[in-house]
Amino acid sequence: MKKYKMLYVALLTAPLLTACVLTPTGRGPEVVMAPALPVVVELDVEPYYYHGGYYYYYHENRWSYSNSRSGPWHKLPRDRYPKEVRRKGHGGGQGRGRDDDNR
Repeated sequence: MKKYKMLYVALLTAPLLTACVLTPTGRGPEVVMAPALPVVVELDVEPYYYHGGYYYYYHENRWSYSNSRSGPWHKLPRDRYPKEVRRKGHGGGQGRGRDDDNR
């Protein structure tokens, strides 16, 4: 009996350990799973990043995500932000949430 209880607890807590977050889309009962961004994100000229089947948009030190580059965009929870954002051709990273234009 104790083995079944432990298995039941493990099955209930397993979804909490995944690297995804569920966010309502505002279009009915549908939910979107947005993977967390990698530790380091390197952006090109445009502030878009594609990862895990989603587009991410970086603007004014904030991240949004969408299934499509044209939106609709949803706020990405801060615990899913990368630790470092780099711009191609700008040397090293600027740190978490810092943007070249805000220096």
